Amino acid sequence: MAHRIIAQSRGKGGPSYRAPSHRYKAELRHVGKNDALVSGVVIDIEHDPARHAPIALTRIENGEKIYVLATEGLGVGDTVSWGPGGAVKNGNTLPLREVPVGAYVCNIESKPNDGGKFVRSSGVQALVIGKADDGRVGVRMPSGKNKWFNGACMATVGIVAGGGRGEKPFAKAGKKHFHVRSSSEKWPRVKGVCMNVIDHPFGGGGHQHCGRPKTVSHGTSPGRKVGHIAARRTGKWKK
Repeated sequence: MAHRIIAQSRGKGGPSYRAPSHRYKAELRHVGKNDALVSGVVIDIEHDPARHAPIALTRIENGEKIYVLATEGLGVGDTVSWGPGGAVKNGNTLPLREVPVGAYVCNIESKPNDGGKFVRSSGVQALVIGKADDGRVGVRMPSGKNKWFNGACMATVGIVAGGGRGEKPFAKAGKKHFHVRSSSEKWPRVKGVCMNVIDHPFGGGGHQHCGRPKTVSHGTSPGRKVGHIAARRTGKWKK
């Protein structure tokens, strides 16, 4: 009988491929709500073992210490704020309706007061491109897609810190191991054609080849759902 392939194991929902949430230092959420201004001071910049971007330890007005997503250029001793009426400067968080067109933002809320969902990876940023009459704000996402948000959604002004990490080579397998371990990625990855016939639909044979069509439909059984899933077209692009 064939083995369970990696794609099946990932879809099963077991602990092997779940992000190690127990290693996260904190859930990085915006402070307070979008109806009052809260300020704080950055007291330390720390490494989060479960993230690729640094985080900032901040002491807010009531003396409570919290972790927030650090932006490029933010340092110890800097003052940051959350809420309407704040200054439009690096590290401050305010509703999108108060962010001027052309400003870079990150850690954008999907809906008001959800704490921030979009544009949180190291070195990424979104661009405010316009405002509609109905209160919505247009944002160009890092993917290049334009997305419209509720004007009450909070966003942090600036670029997420940690940019350029992908430019440094790993140089050795140990570095790569700890990098992928932080997010429970499957590594090392082996080509299907290198496997035995019971381990993968592309495995086996006298030489490395798929031996079957690589394009499959959405309704294919999980054990055969590998390759190009419901591809709209195949073949070589011709100019």
